[in-house]
Amino acid sequence: MRRYLALGDSFTIGTGTTPDRSFPAMLVSRWCDRGEEWELRNPAVNGYTTDDLIRDELYLVEAFAPDLVTVLVGANDIVATLSEHGAVTEHAADRYRQRLRRIHEHVRAGAPNARVYGLPQPDWSLTSAGASFGDPAAIARAIERFNGIAREEVERAGGAYLDIFPLMREQMRRSMTAPDGLHPSAEAYAEWADALKDALR
Repeated sequence: MRRYLALGDSFTIGTGTTPDRSFPAMLVSRWCDRGEEWELRNPAVNGYTTDDLIRDELYLVEAFAPDLVTVLVGANDIVATLSEHGAVTEHAADRYRQRLRRIHEHVRAGAPNARVYGLPQPDWSLTSAGASFGDPAAIARAIERFNGIAREEVERAGGAYLDIFPLMREQMRRSMTAPDGLHPSAEAYAEWADALKDALR
């Protein structure tokens, strides 16, 4: 039995649909269909920032002893700074990097043999609800910047970055969103799982 720990926020728990249709759950379902045995632990929570993940999710690295870890977090770090300043500041980007570094260092120390993957956040600037947070072009630039930091930090820690952002952006352009107008639809999460199922194994 292999163990998969999915760390993150709304995009990991599957906000907009049900947890069994989140991308981690659908990944495990696809692997089990191939005859593999996997146990999933998904402690992600809608609205979580990197600070929340550190406080409430990281303990599972030691408690669960995963063979595979994914990290997808950052959208709410952007939202927090947008709400305060109207744009993502240098301080916010540096703080995001520091928190991600702490996350990856903890994962590496607590599960040294686990395969660790960083994932991008989708381009929620293209959604109808995303525009309510500010200028869509500025938000898109912030998302790209934070995704770049996510890549750099997981690779710095010896993990790998799986760049499915082009797929995610195209989904948002096609309005593959949940009824809340912000999060991906179940069909979009399923496409993430299909894109990741071989790369993550």
